Amino acid sequence: MTHPLAHTDVIAPNFKRRLSGVTATVMRLVPVQSRDISIAATGPVVPDDVPQVPLASLVTMSRRGPSPSGWRVWHARRNVEMLGGLALRYLLGKRLKLMFTSASQREQTGLTRWLIRRMDAVVATSDRTNAYLENPGHVIMHGIDTEGFAPSPDRAALRAELKLPVNATLVGCYGRIRAQKGTDAFVEAMLPILRDNPDVVALVMGRATEKYESFEKGLKDRARAEGLSDRMLFLPEVPVGDMADFYRVLDLYVAPQRWEGFGLTPIEAMACGVPVVATRVGAFEKLVVQGTTGLLVDPDDIPALEAATRDALSDPTRLAAWAEAGRSYVMSDFSIAREAAALVKIYRKLLAA
Repeated sequence: MTHPLAHTDVIAPNFKRRLSGVTATVMRLVPVQSRDISIAATGPVVPDDVPQVPLASLVTMSRRGPSPSGWRVWHARRNVEMLGGLALRYLLGKRLKLMFTSASQREQTGLTRWLIRRMDAVVATSDRTNAYLENPGHVIMHGIDTEGFAPSPDRAALRAELKLPVNATLVGCYGRIRAQKGTDAFVEAMLPILRDNPDVVALVMGRATEKYESFEKGLKDRARAEGLSDRMLFLPEVPVGDMADFYRVLDLYVAPQRWEGFGLTPIEAMACGVPVVATRVGAFEKLVVQGTTGLLVDPDDIPALEAATRDALSDPTRLAAWAEAGRSYVMSDFSIAREAAALVKIYRKLLAA
C-alpha cells in the first residue's frame, strides 16, 4: 500500500486541538496551496476538506521525499511544531527543510530564538513582527478567501436565518473572550452607545476558555446591570466555515485588541463589505486605512474607541462608502491566493536546494 506521504513535498503541522487564528490560517491556506504544490496538513484535528495525512505517518514516512533533491518542507507556526520538525530531522533522519512563520510582536524567549536559528527559512507576517526577529525573514502578510468572505446579497434574510434582529444596526466583536482581545473594552465602549441609540445592537461572539469564564460572566453581568442584556448579545463560537455569515450581517466591526500578533478579523470583515474600527496593534494599521475603510484608535483607550464607533455610525452614507472601499482593498492586497503563492515560491526554493 502506498504511504500517505509518498507524493507529498510539503507538510503543514497543526498540533493544537482548539480553534485559534493560527489553526484557521493553516486550514484555509493548505487547500489553496494544494492547487500548486503537493502539500498536506497534519495534526490531531484537521477538517475533512483539507488535504491531510495522519500524525502517525510522520514516523513511518520515507527518509527521502518525492522531490528530485529528496527534501520535503516542514512548515511550522508554533514552537512545538518547530521541535517536531527538528526531532523528525535529527532523531529520525527525515530529509526535511524546516520553515517557520512568526506572527509574534514581542520579545521572544531564549527557546524560541534557539529554535528559529535552526530553521532553513523564516517568514514574518508583518514588518513589526520582522523587527523582533534576530535575523530578518521574508515578510508575507496573511490573506483571506475573498470568495468565501464576501458581502451577502440579502442581509435581511441572512439576519432572519441566523435569528438576529433584522432591522437593527449591528456592531460586532468576534474572537476569544479575554482582556488581551479587548472584549471588555468593546463592552464598555458600546454600553453608552446602546443607551443613546435604541436601534443599535452589539454582538460579542467567541469562546472563553476556562481561565476566562469569570471574565466573560463579568461582562454579561455588566450589560445586565445596565439593563442592556437584550441588546448586548453574547453568541457562542461557530465553526470556521460559518464565520463569514456573521460578518455579512454587520453594519460595523470593532477590533478592540490590546495586543495582537497579526489579526485577521478586520480584513475578514472588510471582505464582507463591513467597515472597521480597530486599535493600532498587530498589523491593523496596514489592514485598516484610516478614514477610507474605517477608523483606528490607540489600544486600551476606551473613550477613543467609543468616540470612533459613534463617529463611524453617525454617517450612513460614509459608512457605505467605507464598506465598498474595504472590500476593494482586501481584494487587491489581501487575497489568500497572493499569500499562498508567496509561500509556495519559498517552498520550491527549499525543495530545490
